[in-house]
Amino acid sequence: MFVTGLRGQDVTVEYKTSASAVLIAKDRILREQLLPGYDFNFTVLFDQCDEKLAVGATIRMIRDLNVDAIIGPTCSFPAISAGVISGFYNIPIFTWGLSTASTLSNVERFPTTIIMSVNSFSLGIAIRSLMLSFDWDQFAFIYSRVGDMETCDVTMTDVQSAMSQTQDVVISSINQMLDVSYDTVIRTLTNVSTRARIIVVCISEGGGYKRDFILAAKDGGFLNDEYFYIFADTMSRGFVVPSTRGEEWSLWKDIKAQNDGRDEEARLAFGQTMIISDHTGIGANVSAYQNFSQLVVSRMKEAPFNCVEECKGEEYSAAATYAGQLHDSFYAYARGLNASLKQNPNSYRNGSFIFSNMVMSFEGVSGDVRIGANGARMPSFYYDGLDSTGKPILYGAVFVDGTQANFTRLISNEAHFWWSRGGNRPRAVPICGFSGNQCPGDPLKAYLGFIIGSAVLVLLVIISFATCSYYVIRSKRKETERLNQMWRISFVALEAARGKKGEHSQRSFHSGTSSTSTRISVENKVETRNFIFYMYQKESVAAKKHEARVQLDPQDCLELRKGLAFIHGSMLQYHGYLTSECCLVDDRWQAKISDYGLRKIRAYDKRPPEDLLWTAPEVLRMECDGSREADIYSFGIICAQLVSRSSPWDINNRKEDATEILYLVKKGGHAHPRPPLNVNTDLEIEPALLHLIRDCWAERPSERPSVDVLKSNLKSMDPNRNGNLMDYVFNMLEQYASTLESEVEDRTKQLKEEQKKSDVLLYRMLPRQVAEKLKLGQSVEPETFDSVTVFFSDVVSFTKIAAKCTPLQVVNLLNDLYTIFDGIIDAHDVYKVETIGDGYLCVSGLPHRNGKQHINEICSMSLDFMDSLRNFKIPHLSHDGVNLRIGAHTGSVVAGVVGLTMPRYCLFGDTVNTASRMESNGKPGRIHLSFEAHLLLAEVGGFEVESRGEVIIKGKGVMETFWLLGRVGTVHRTSIEKIPLKETGAEEHQKTAPSSRPQSTEHTGIYEEFKRTE
Repeated sequence: MFVTGLRGQDVTVEYKTSASAVLIAKDRILREQLLPGYDFNFTVLFDQCDEKLAVGATIRMIRDLNVDAIIGPTCSFPAISAGVISGFYNIPIFTWGLSTASTLSNVERFPTTIIMSVNSFSLGIAIRSLMLSFDWDQFAFIYSRVGDMETCDVTMTDVQSAMSQTQDVVISSINQMLDVSYDTVIRTLTNVSTRARIIVVCISEGGGYKRDFILAAKDGGFLNDEYFYIFADTMSRGFVVPSTRGEEWSLWKDIKAQNDGRDEEARLAFGQTMIISDHTGIGANVSAYQNFSQLVVSRMKEAPFNCVEECKGEEYSAAATYAGQLHDSFYAYARGLNASLKQNPNSYRNGSFIFSNMVMSFEGVSGDVRIGANGARMPSFYYDGLDSTGKPILYGAVFVDGTQANFTRLISNEAHFWWSRGGNRPRAVPICGFSGNQCPGDPLKAYLGFIIGSAVLVLLVIISFATCSYYVIRSKRKETERLNQMWRISFVALEAARGKKGEHSQRSFHSGTSSTSTRISVENKVETRNFIFYMYQKESVAAKKHEARVQLDPQDCLELRKGLAFIHGSMLQYHGYLTSECCLVDDRWQAKISDYGLRKIRAYDKRPPEDLLWTAPEVLRMECDGSREADIYSFGIICAQLVSRSSPWDINNRKEDATEILYLVKKGGHAHPRPPLNVNTDLEIEPALLHLIRDCWAERPSERPSVDVLKSNLKSMDPNRNGNLMDYVFNMLEQYASTLESEVEDRTKQLKEEQKKSDVLLYRMLPRQVAEKLKLGQSVEPETFDSVTVFFSDVVSFTKIAAKCTPLQVVNLLNDLYTIFDGIIDAHDVYKVETIGDGYLCVSGLPHRNGKQHINEICSMSLDFMDSLRNFKIPHLSHDGVNLRIGAHTGSVVAGVVGLTMPRYCLFGDTVNTASRMESNGKPGRIHLSFEAHLLLAEVGGFEVESRGEVIIKGKGVMETFWLLGRVGTVHRTSIEKIPLKETGAEEHQKTAPSSRPQSTEHTGIYEEFKRTE
């Protein structure tokens, strides 16, 4: 049921700009094979939003025309009457358009009614969600019936019902305006101002009534930082107003013949308001709906409507705003019927049974469609505002499910939304109350004495703290200076040693430039007279442990033992700070110990936990500041590093950090922790050395071996050593030479493997012979190929698929699809040129010429592409598949490498453009060939083609093209029988009846569709 020629509904639900939406829905139903083997007949009647006409039309459809389902009416009161009658006859009915009454969702009263439009009760839930998000607990509701006698009445009732569900938000005042004149608006706002500052307004979308209201509020002084207006409407697109001619204008524009010149004032006034709406069923994807709108207009001129002369006016140049809901109603019916027939093949006219299968969700033209158990659509509403330049701001969105709302804020900083109010959110109740007599007194006067006393007290505390801090810091500095004077020696107490002057070695350093001069300047003589430093150009033992290929020699440990023996036998008695970092290696690969002495000075140094990993447990417990036994413990830790070729305690691979390890060592106990002795696989270790290391780090100091015991044990591990230094040096040189040889061999193998990987990657990007020339530094000259076949493909409706996916899912989808295609290409003599988004460009016949076989290769590959899509499913959209549109053309091209940075092997010539035109002018699931490709394919043979006829190709004019059907012997043909049209008399109606019942030779309705028979 439709309305036509009815003023006020010509933009939203006009028959001449919406009826063809059912044909678009039918195409989708057939494409998705929801009802295979079923046909549809349509019957159209006009209720004109009149309750009496709707009742008569409903009874006539059910009893006389024997329809299986009803779509309509489009207004609330006619929809209520039609829903009751349909429930009596158990016929499914789908309401859409302006039928916003929430009473239609009462399942007991309407057991067969499915509501595709957005009801105003859900709008009330969205208003409540907005109030709660802004911490508003009350508001006023103003509405008018001017321009629409029905909608705002229903909205007022449903908003009251929504607010009565909870007590957190209340309506403090409800006022009806008989008109939208200045006097009426001011009188209404004056009454409201004593009860509310947040005002929800329901006024008809057209006629400029909202503009008149907001300008009147501004002129009357009711548009300031205290007042905030929310325009609530289920039939609005925010601040954009559509017209019957497909045009759109801003809400603040004056559309009347006599312009008042206040558009800029109106824009600034609307900047202090908000609009709550469902964007008139368009959803968030406006561009997709615009494409749908153009398709609706064009299909109205086709059969069965044939609305050519009557639809010529500008008012029919765009689809009705709710045409998308008509499309989704028919499509939802097909899905519900499909589910019902699977359970009961005879349930095609059982309205209550179909109703039970209508709980679903799908991507509709009017946005995401979710139908609940009560048959009502669960809508999404949007909160629109304006910025300072007049551009829309989408503050948030809310999804309504029954009485629950899921609010999502879409603006990061709420202060940006309140730009016209200095970034401050308005209050539901003013600070001084609605009458202005509840302002609190001046707090400064009331608490002046308390403030002064507190300030004085805080000031005294700050002064006292600063004074104490000064004296504490001063005393610490003096103590530090006193301690530093204790170890200093006065210059006058020093006596120069008289000795024979001699040449200094070049390996000795002193302050200044290194030279053979014995002269020392006066400035640095005092600082350097008694200091000499030896530089070790080799690494430390800590660095040597990383040379995994060098065999560990007990001599390394023996040399460290000699150093310890010297220190233990000297006046120093023990090292105290022995680590692998202070065990250096000289030019003769001999280990030396450094950093000993000056223990009292170094006792004040704060050492990080990492430097204490070699320290004995008793030292960590501060039982002593060092001992010979503690040095033996540190010696054991160093030997463990040499054995495992790792860091101390293998700390890089442990879950504990240095602090935790030190805590466990200090704690001790029966199971005291020690470093792991994981012997490196490249080393040959004497087992006795491992036992010796474990003895060195015994928990009790008395159980650790002395340096003399270490000497005897280490010598016993290498009895063949004669102590000759030169032999030792030569052995080390041979060992390093063999190690270096092995490392060079391994690195060479790794280099070759990496070269192979880079070559494989390069051959995937460029043809092999081109890549070889580029590797040799040669230039690649452009080459002409007289006959090649160029292939283009494109994923059908990729934009819609991408809209359902996240960016990562889009990448994964294309990767899975192109992986399949790349595998198919490998089986053919085809070169993949490039992919751009969902586009795929290939060519056969270059860079290797293959005679006339390039057309054969491209056609075979195209058919394999189509076959591979039969089983391909989108992972995250299991019910959706992927379809291709393929085009091919044969001709000459020029190929060459373009660019220096990231060079590309590109094709040039008109053949590439023509192949692209073949793809863009093709059809989903079809392979489109040019006339030249068809001629060459006819010579090669082996394929079946079908002439498409002459097609106008952009830039080419009229061309005869062909469809590639398949290989010879694999094509199955079907016959198509056309059923003639039959006139029904004075009224031409369409009957909608998907049915599997046998079709008689007599058909009713305005037209009959084509019927396919196998």
